[in-house]
Amino acid sequence: MRNDPKNLVVVGQGAAGLAAALAAAQAGLGAVKVTLVDKAAEDEAGGNTRWSPSYMRMAAVDRVEPSFVHDMLAATQYRGDETYFARLAREAPATCQWIAAQGVEFIQPTYYLAKGPPRIQPLGGGPAVVKQLVLAAKKAKVEFRYGCAARAIVRTGDRITGLDVEQGGKHETLAADAIILCSGGFEGDGAKMREHFGDGAEVMRLISPGGKFNTGDGIAMAMTLGASGSGDWNGMHAEPVDARSNNSAPVVLVYPYGIVVDKNGKRFFDEGGGLVHETWEWFARDMQFKTQDRVAFAILDSRLLAIDGYQRAIRSEVPPVGADTLNELAALIGVDVGGLAETVAVYNAACTGDPAKFDATRCDGLKAAGKLNPPKSNWARAISQPPFLAYPLVGAVAYTFGGLATDERARVLREDRAIPGLYAAGEITGHFYATAPNAVSVLRAFVFGRIAGLEAVSFLRAGQG
Repeated sequence: MRNDPKNLVVVGQGAAGLAAALAAAQAGLGAVKVTLVDKAAEDEAGGNTRWSPSYMRMAAVDRVEPSFVHDMLAATQYRGDETYFARLAREAPATCQWIAAQGVEFIQPTYYLAKGPPRIQPLGGGPAVVKQLVLAAKKAKVEFRYGCAARAIVRTGDRITGLDVEQGGKHETLAADAIILCSGGFEGDGAKMREHFGDGAEVMRLISPGGKFNTGDGIAMAMTLGASGSGDWNGMHAEPVDARSNNSAPVVLVYPYGIVVDKNGKRFFDEGGGLVHETWEWFARDMQFKTQDRVAFAILDSRLLAIDGYQRAIRSEVPPVGADTLNELAALIGVDVGGLAETVAVYNAACTGDPAKFDATRCDGLKAAGKLNPPKSNWARAISQPPFLAYPLVGAVAYTFGGLATDERARVLREDRAIPGLYAAGEITGHFYATAPNAVSVLRAFVFGRIAGLEAVSFLRAGQG
């Protein structure tokens, strides 16, 4: 007599969930029934991945850079799990080649302006890769349920036996011998944001519409079972975006080439302190929590328009505010006229380096004179050539760092021991501290999603579920 298939439920249809469901369905070969649930409607499902350019920190589809693990640990200020990042580096090439085999084409994109670590990208970004992997998963007989919110993990003794869900106002329990949680962080829950980041966090803009569905449900369900936490609970990946734009992720990343001021016209950080991916998180946070009305203004002059490819660093659909004088510009954007005039005068006087050394693609060493406070460590050119330009900016959160503790096999941990049958991948997991390693979020979601799917099938085939 043929045995009934085991049941695996995946929660969340972002990069991690799709990789998990597809890998499990392909490996299960009919012995495992895979169901993927997402609380969003079908046309919105996909989490942050659906809206992301999905840059991945790879030297090419078949290799990572030799410094990969070191760079991951350095970004986390050496608080991260080296075993976890080593597995990520080891499995990334095979995972990307596996994704390519599903019909996804990868390119090496031109990334903003400043040079950074090498990256690849699925052609068409997140929307394209979500579409293609959904097609592949359906072909592999994954069942999708949309508008279906996971509420609780059901156990009998120490065995997972089901997942309580709510769909269309009705509650039911899906049979589940193992569960993979891929439902993101908690940036979409204002109360949780305020709890971990303080006053004002609850109104922080989401960088993409997908973030509104990431309300920490999976984290809470796992912690009810005693799962341990991991990552920096006061950490988030945030970026500066155009305050006027309604687009997803309308980043404005030309701020290093001018100055940034608050509504009083005063500078408050070193705009040239590093490449944009080294300064954007703290800049975005400072806007949200330390500046008047939670807004700041990038002030530039017409030389911005002469930077080759400057448009790559701006994803807002709204043009900058322009004026022939700084006083006019200040009045147009609601910045103190005298304050901005004084700030620019002091800044311009400190720009004593050779402007011919300016190079937007790297840290060029063109710094302002030493007495400028805050300093300007790179790209210090006087703001003097009209028309003068301004972008009003706010901080936008992409994802939170605090999440579930998992090991290199994507198993959810309870005091360093795996909870049988429970796995997690993507932004729901911890592992990030201090700053987010650049271009790694989607990559680790795919890699550990695939690992979770394969591990869950091995667990179920061994009769443990």
